[in-house]
Amino acid sequence: MASNADFLRVAVCQINPTVGDLDGNMTLALQALAEAEEANADVAVMPEMAITGYPPEDLVLRPAFVADCRATVEKFAAQTSRCAVVVGFADGDRSTERPVADRAVVDDEGLGYNSGVWNALAVCVGGRVVGTYHKRHLPNYDVFDELRHFQRGDDPLTLYEIAGVAVGVTVCEDSWIPDGPVSRLASAGARVVFNVNGSPFRTGKQQVREQVISERVAEAGVPVLYANLVGGQDELVFDGGSFVVSPTPQGPKVTARCERFAERVEVIDIELPAPAEQTEEAPVVVVSAPLGGHRRKLASPLVEPLDELAEQWRALELATRDYVHKSGFSDVCVGLSGGVDSSITATIAADALGASHVHGVLMPSRYSSDHSLADAEALAANLGIDIRTVAIEPAHAAFTEMLFSDAATPGNLGDLTDQNVQSRIRGVLLMALANEHGWLVLTTGNKSEAAVGYSTLYGDTAGAYAVIKDVWKLTVYELCRWRNSQGSLVIPEAVLQKAPSAELRPDQRDDQSLPPYEVLDPILRAYVEDDLGVAEIVELGLGDRDLVQQVCRLVDIAEFKRRQTPIGARLSNKAFGRDRRMPIVNRYRG
Repeated sequence: MASNADFLRVAVCQINPTVGDLDGNMTLALQALAEAEEANADVAVMPEMAITGYPPEDLVLRPAFVADCRATVEKFAAQTSRCAVVVGFADGDRSTERPVADRAVVDDEGLGYNSGVWNALAVCVGGRVVGTYHKRHLPNYDVFDELRHFQRGDDPLTLYEIAGVAVGVTVCEDSWIPDGPVSRLASAGARVVFNVNGSPFRTGKQQVREQVISERVAEAGVPVLYANLVGGQDELVFDGGSFVVSPTPQGPKVTARCERFAERVEVIDIELPAPAEQTEEAPVVVVSAPLGGHRRKLASPLVEPLDELAEQWRALELATRDYVHKSGFSDVCVGLSGGVDSSITATIAADALGASHVHGVLMPSRYSSDHSLADAEALAANLGIDIRTVAIEPAHAAFTEMLFSDAATPGNLGDLTDQNVQSRIRGVLLMALANEHGWLVLTTGNKSEAAVGYSTLYGDTAGAYAVIKDVWKLTVYELCRWRNSQGSLVIPEAVLQKAPSAELRPDQRDDQSLPPYEVLDPILRAYVEDDLGVAEIVELGLGDRDLVQQVCRLVDIAEFKRRQTPIGARLSNKAFGRDRRMPIVNRYRG
């Protein structure tokens, strides 16, 4: 029976699933549901693909996987009781024709899709699935490739009467469409709309989400709950930060906001507007009746927004922790040079995993300065991580002797060859220690270096995870200073003051091979993240034509290196990898 209740008690479940771990993800969902029931919630709302993990990528092309997803949801539903649950999963229809090689399946707009598999929600209560919703709008931009993996939902929009309140459900992109599913559900009588998400982090994304949902609330006139995943999955980071936007006389307002980068079950009493006149018809599935007795309205969580550097650090920390742990490891090693990149990488790792799980390796050469070794040792002491020293001189001398007869100049290896040999020796040592002790190697290259190829293949790029791969060099310094401001100075000031150097030849500095980072980074941002051409960058005043052409050329010819480097946490809207897909063989200059 429909109710005129003035609020609905919702448990927002920011859980951290792992792609493919169906039973483990179900256990997380059941634990969250238990908290929701303990709080006397009317409904628990789980994120997009909570049972499956997100993004499942080509796993959903396997019929057995999709069938197992559906079976797991049924098993989960069997353990529900009074509290209704909305939970995301991959749904499939075995009776629908599957795609075959060399034959496209297209919808009525000519867009390809994986026929018979949907990005779905299940509504569960009382031991069974009482309804299913299929995502209607599939994103196919940035990191999203959903037209490859899913079919668009086209089943009729349905309302679910939960505790006597008409509720609409949507998935992620559905809420980004003006006058789309959210407005239509409100027109059909929904008093609140749930929008479940697997929305990955990028810097500043939370403000964008809140603005978009505010626009939907302005159109629809009903509250919208935005429930988001949390956790790292390969290079993606999901930052939680679930929230509610409600209509008010002054306009849409964020009335609840959950913590970001944290697993949480937050109970929110969502105030409901009076039922509005229906202008659209939709079937109604009765899920649960209103609870008896009087309930006092709870205060809603309203966590303050994070500043840019804080959210970036939290994203790097969470991404590193989850990549290591979800890969089945507990410990990592980092080559410590005394430079800023290895210092920030080790600090993030210590924050993410605990100091006892981070192992620093000093690998001095004939060119290493005493102050760099001292800086690395000071960093390790500040962090409380163990260190070991393995000098590379014996191996360096042996390689030089082995290559003596093949040197272009007899008896003298070329300068660049000699530098790369040193870097590759260090890569071999780190990988050997990782093999011996069961660690993962974290690489330390930043986005500026990755952009211009200032790295050695199979040397400093050898490892499992590139923590700061999407962090520009200037931002590395900003993040280090931010971290030092958070209670204790862990990264030595000397590290932040000295000129960047690879120390692979006498008195080497980065600015002998590259423009200063104050000049380089703005050009790289314009070319890589803004997709501007040489002439446009010159017009912005970021450099003369020769300089800009040189930098852009370095970016283009380094594509082959980037394809062979580890993944790393995505912080921007144009990270190398998923976001930016350029040909390796490429003669375009412009």
